[in-house]
Amino acid sequence: MKILALESSATACSVALCEDEKLIAQTFQNSGLTHSRTLMPMAQSLLEQCGQSMDDVDVIAVAAGPGSFTGLRIGVSTAKGLAWAADKPCAPCSTLESMAWQLAHVDGIIIAAMDARRAQVYNALFRTRDGVPERLSEDRAIGLEELEEEIKKLDGRKILVGDGAQLCYNMWKERVPDLHMAPSHLRWQSAWGVARAAVELARQDKLVDGEELTPVYHRLSQAERERLARQQEEEKK
Repeated sequence: MKILALESSATACSVALCEDEKLIAQTFQNSGLTHSRTLMPMAQSLLEQCGQSMDDVDVIAVAAGPGSFTGLRIGVSTAKGLAWAADKPCAPCSTLESMAWQLAHVDGIIIAAMDARRAQVYNALFRTRDGVPERLSEDRAIGLEELEEEIKKLDGRKILVGDGAQLCYNMWKERVPDLHMAPSHLRWQSAWGVARAAVELARQDKLVDGEELTPVYHRLSQAERERLARQQEEEKK
């Protein structure tokens, strides 16, 4: 099963082509350019350089959330367009679980964290054993202090991964025992992790078509929060 995976949930952007668990090729860019300018050209270039086309791809995988609202929309829209044009199924992968797969070879507690602002992170916890991450929590937006109290109760080596890893480490390093940062080359979200998560979705028969594919935000956008606050104020009058 060949998988074309897209990752645009945060600042960095990457595309990978895999065959089951095997990585064929990956391209990664953290240049500050908008994903709307880079993601599709990266995918097209990667396929061309591998001598492949969309006809050779079996599944389109994408980091569907949580993450940057704009980044997720770009990634999901790109995946939908590719899926519709080539009539391919999609794998809507958890951004956080995809990051955990990058560290599945290390036994311990994986703390996947993305900076969600407002003293919160998008987070999920995993325990890795024998190369497989086991979920300890669902994907969620959670306060830093609340998450700190939760992980203090967990025994074992704790490894932070994701663009929120540094934020958490700076806040907790003096108070949380056995806390470590993932090495820099494995810390950032990557399309290979998305592809590896997609393998599990395919095995569980959880692929969807392009029409069903949607972003998973886990929190209202700032505009939606402000609109809701205004409505609540008006209702009090």
